[in-house]
Amino acid sequence: MADRATVNVYENRAVEWRAERQPKSTTAIEVFTALDRPEGIVADLGCGPGWHTAALPNPALAIDAAKSMLEMVSDHAPDALRCRADLAALPVAPRSLAGAWASRSYVHLDRRHVPLALADLHRALAPGAPVEIHIFEGDADFEPFSDDDFPGRRFSRWPEEWIAPLMEGAGFGLDSVERIDRPPKAATLIVRGRRARTLPDTVGPQMRLLICGLNPSVYAADAGAGFARPGNRFWPAALAAGLVSTDRDPRRALIDHGVGMTDLVKRATPRADALTADEYRRGLNRLKWLVGWLQPAAVCFVGLAGWRAAVDRKAKAGPQPQALAGRPVYVMPSTSGAAAGYQMADYVSHLQQAAAPAT
Repeated sequence: MADRATVNVYENRAVEWRAERQPKSTTAIEVFTALDRPEGIVADLGCGPGWHTAALPNPALAIDAAKSMLEMVSDHAPDALRCRADLAALPVAPRSLAGAWASRSYVHLDRRHVPLALADLHRALAPGAPVEIHIFEGDADFEPFSDDDFPGRRFSRWPEEWIAPLMEGAGFGLDSVERIDRPPKAATLIVRGRRARTLPDTVGPQMRLLICGLNPSVYAADAGAGFARPGNRFWPAALAAGLVSTDRDPRRALIDHGVGMTDLVKRATPRADALTADEYRRGLNRLKWLVGWLQPAAVCFVGLAGWRAAVDRKAKAGPQPQALAGRPVYVMPSTSGAAAGYQMADYVSHLQQAAAPAT
């Protein structure tokens, strides 16, 4: 969620901020506005006084956590819709946005909470919608700048090599990452991509268990939750095992119970046999990065096929001898309705065993 101390800086010094931070050029936002996109409203996330909002097609949606900033938007973009909100919980309907521009706004979120915030952005965007996100290069979870002329704010900074796995996990196709030097300040990374027809990761700090599917089905991608088909037994088993308390709601599973969700391969397909060996390899590398960064207590692969394809072709259900980025791995049978030979009690037992390292 938004850092209250940082928001207070913008609330209390909004007029001064506008006077000192007037952008030198609007070329970047004009290029973004000209991109092909679905029909609908484009959002300026962390809009500030509305400089960039003014360049977006009318009516644009201006979102900011600071009321003082929103009050100035009408001076620059009089037709814009305005909404005071947290970037980590966007109050818009699923698939209602046709694009999103975010200039140095996600920098004010704790880095470990950015994946969930991007998952919320993915939910809000229509498939194919363009995004452009400006963040700072570096390696800091949430720290002040020593030379900040508006002290009291905190920032996250990102190694450039983290951007590709971050965006892929959040469900975005990555078009480009451009680095802009700003000496003596931290360089800016301009991240451009589009909302893919897939599922975003729902992950964060202090996960007791990270659930990893093979890849999203097209049905699940459109439904917004993994294992979403009525005949799939994952969610009934997770409810019975006490892992979650809300059916088919990965966000609540993470927030309420510390159960994160990801996939070995992010590309959604009608059938898993459409995946390639290279996708398994790349997916495992991304998963190692994710687990190494967020350090869940344990990782559970749902379905033997993913772990067998990526790591051990002879693997059997149960705890695995190989760890993943230092974390224990459990592999359980597929919960698909097409999987034969397993009862609900079997799945409940597997999930309880998978979560045991966190108890």
